[in-house]
Amino acid sequence: MNCIIIEDQLPAQRILKRYIEDIGTLNLIASYSDALQAIDTINTQPIDVIFLDIHLPKISGIDFLKTLPNAPHVILTTAFSEYALESYELNVADYLLKPFSFERFVKAVSKVASLRQVATAPNTEEQNQEIFIKSGYEHIRINLSDIYYIKSDADYTEIHLSAKKHLSSETLKNWEEKLEKEKFIRVHKSYLVNTSKIEKLVGNQIFLQENKIIPIGRAYKEILAQKYLQ
Repeated sequence: MNCIIIEDQLPAQRILKRYIEDIGTLNLIASYSDALQAIDTINTQPIDVIFLDIHLPKISGIDFLKTLPNAPHVILTTAFSEYALESYELNVADYLLKPFSFERFVKAVSKVASLRQVATAPNTEEQNQEIFIKSGYEHIRINLSDIYYIKSDADYTEIHLSAKKHLSSETLKNWEEKLEKEKFIRVHKSYLVNTSKIEKLVGNQIFLQENKIIPIGRAYKEILAQKYLQ
């Protein structure tokens, strides 16, 4: 995974660089002492993880993170525990309280790897599972792995695939009961999402493959955090 460090304290930078080198699964692209210096790299290179300090010159790590509409996974690093709640609201991957051990660092990186695996790991069973949906006078066969999300809309539901959608007379509640809960999860009163299509969680939004964005309902945010941010 490609990563960058945004940390204004050189001793802390050196520790992160050593840990990154020792873990062997991370590729350090660059290090910055100022968050604003990192914007061009984040916008132009495929960055998977940002190790982000909170107390930085010019703009804090928290405020900088709020400016990124499509941020990579973020692991916050700080000596102050009072920001833990706010970091949870921003759906960061993990929160490392300085000084942290190599073991704790590895655990944080593993969380990011797990979040990425949701979108990339193949699911042979799901790929082979098909259902028929009743759409008007037709019964249409659909592979479950092709479904991105199901949206409730008035008296029917929309089954959204990659480039098209089908209308169904079944309610979202019926779909939720019919589909396996490990493969499809309710994230909003109007949305049911295929978990294998999730790329990342950012604030109150879920980013799916092919740049599809789904809102997260307040009542479902804690459930998602427990499932993916363990």
